[in-house]
Amino acid sequence: MIGASRGAPRHRGPADPARSGGHGRAAYPIPSIIAEPAIRMRVSPSFRFILRTVMLVLIVALAGCSLFHRGAKKGDPMDTMTVEELYRKGVDGLDAGNNDLAIRSFTRLNSRFPFGPYTEQAQLNLAYAQYKDDKPDDAYSTINRFIKTYPTHRHVDYAYYLRGLINFNRSGGFLERYVGQDMTKRDQANLRQSFDDFGALLSRYPQSIYSADARQRMVALRNMMAQADLNIALFYLKREAYVAASNRAKTVIETYPQTPQAGDALAVMVRSYRKLGQDKLADDAERVLKLNYPDHASLHGNWPHYRSNWWKLIPLSNRG
Repeated sequence: MIGASRGAPRHRGPADPARSGGHGRAAYPIPSIIAEPAIRMRVSPSFRFILRTVMLVLIVALAGCSLFHRGAKKGDPMDTMTVEELYRKGVDGLDAGNNDLAIRSFTRLNSRFPFGPYTEQAQLNLAYAQYKDDKPDDAYSTINRFIKTYPTHRHVDYAYYLRGLINFNRSGGFLERYVGQDMTKRDQANLRQSFDDFGALLSRYPQSIYSADARQRMVALRNMMAQADLNIALFYLKREAYVAASNRAKTVIETYPQTPQAGDALAVMVRSYRKLGQDKLADDAERVLKLNYPDHASLHGNWPHYRSNWWKLIPLSNRG
């Protein structure tokens, strides 16, 4: 066997520090298997608080958006209905007394299909649904728009009638129906407008099927307006403002003749003229009063009868 020379040094590899007692030097560097600790960046507590707050807000916002989209409607079915289906849905709502459904259906029909016979009738039905839903301002605006847009419509006479009804019924409202408040002692603008609306129906369409009812309502409105002016005349008489009282009573006689309030108006004129020393005028008014209203209370006793001031302490009471 060919071998190495006996005197040649044997290769032992790199020196082992453990065997050499730690004094030997390694021929090659020994890699460390222990990672050195990373350098930590110092963060202030205030910045850490702000960062956590921002993250919390983002989480809440994302969760809210998720819930919102989860519960949102995919779409309104009315957006895909035909004009016939929308009209039928609105009519069914009116028949069922569901005025809100009728309003939404006819409104959507008018916006999606602005022209056509269904649109014309839908606008008229919309005004009626708003009127029944106690939305007089919306109903009045809708019916006026219908009259201006379709002045020759075959049902335009009903539009004039409905316009009168809107103001006729909102002149009283809750106070008159449930509290018993005398609406002739309140603002008369709605009454006068309703009277004019019914008058427009009678002048334009005297043969309409709605003319008879409109005429009866005009009689009631006329009496109410006469009573309103009479209330003012009595107020002046109570305050001893006799000139104003006689003038207002004369207005009742001239503007609303042959109404139930005409007798009281004559009595106010007689009383006022007596107080003013106008005996001739008082005698003339009294003669007409006796001729037309021989049983009037002012000719046989104490008149008028005013309520005590204690009534003013009762809320929403009719104050005479």
